Amino acid sequence: MDMDQQIAGIARGTTEIINLDLLKSKLSRAAETGRPLTVKAGFDPTAPDIHLGHVVLLRKLRQFQDLGHRVCFLIGDFTAQIGDPSGRDQLRPKMSPEVVAKNAQTYKQQVLKILDPQKTEVVFNSTWLATLTAQQVLELSAHSTVAQMLARADFKKRFEEQKEISILELFYPLLQGYDSVVLKADIECGGSDQTFNLLMGRQLQEAYGQEPQVVLMTPLLEGTDGEKKMSKSLHNYIGIDEPPDEIMGKIMSISDDLMMRYYEILTTEDLVAIRAMHPKEAKLKLGEIIVGMFYDEREAREAGVRFQKVFGQKQVPDDMPEYVLSSGNVELIADILLGAGLAPSKKEVRRLLAQGAVTWNGEKIQDENWAPQPGVLKVGKRRFLRIAP
Repeated sequence: MDMDQQIAGIARGTTEIINLDLLKSKLSRAAETGRPLTVKAGFDPTAPDIHLGHVVLLRKLRQFQDLGHRVCFLIGDFTAQIGDPSGRDQLRPKMSPEVVAKNAQTYKQQVLKILDPQKTEVVFNSTWLATLTAQQVLELSAHSTVAQMLARADFKKRFEEQKEISILELFYPLLQGYDSVVLKADIECGGSDQTFNLLMGRQLQEAYGQEPQVVLMTPLLEGTDGEKKMSKSLHNYIGIDEPPDEIMGKIMSISDDLMMRYYEILTTEDLVAIRAMHPKEAKLKLGEIIVGMFYDEREAREAGVRFQKVFGQKQVPDDMPEYVLSSGNVELIADILLGAGLAPSKKEVRRLLAQGAVTWNGEKIQDENWAPQPGVLKVGKRRFLRIAP
């Protein structure tokens, strides 16, 4: 690719690049010298699963890999124990090292579904942050001021509302910035809510005598509700480890407007051509693209075919799982949903029933004390269970 093509590809799906001229200079220098750029992105393993919101950033890293550059996927196992204060209106509960370590290993496995395993360097910031001496920490803290920290929107709001801000939280952006110093990052990618932390990396690199990194910010992806940021806690997420049919079904449930946003941010498809398609066909194509990111093309096509069979023609799948009723015992709907893995807890069972998301042979079930007979149980829009005697 020539420079204009590279910049156009890199810029698509970003909210801001700081600074564009420096990015062009770094890319030109890399082409002339044959030295690949070091591109960094950090993820704190505060939850066990990666979803499409994370994929926005991961795909940007993959772009740089395809251009021949070195990608450092940084797992913030040390900083996760502090907790990123970005966007927080209160102190984040402290995570135990054991939970962080478990989540970190899950992250490491999942990201290689998107990144090239041969070109990805997975690093943990505990490697260098856990070994900093008290003197080094003091020297690091000298490169910022309390006034600068309190100027960031989330701290400023909490300070004005007289909510707690711990000294520990003030160290978070310094430690994230120090990661860039250690890795000698040329480029750091991060979400648009990370502006303060990303710029701290530039500031510290200059303080340590390095050329500042280019900051490339990606948008926050809306969840399936089309309103709030994708989040597991809001039940509006699409996890990359979910089964193909589940991913396909969730994509098909989003609005047409959100579909176009997903196309723009998550794919390289020609948007003019997509807009010319019938919305249902375009959405089915998007579903197959998204499933294909995490599974192979055959599984993606089959997920599309199954969706059309089940929902386009109002049929039920032939290969649904089966639950055999125990003889001599009355099993309530909650027992069956839990036993079949269709709900993780009785609280979730009650929520599904209250929302009218459970049907038996097409009849809506809302009584948690109901005892099903043999038939077809449907939960939500995409999950089926055949109840056998």
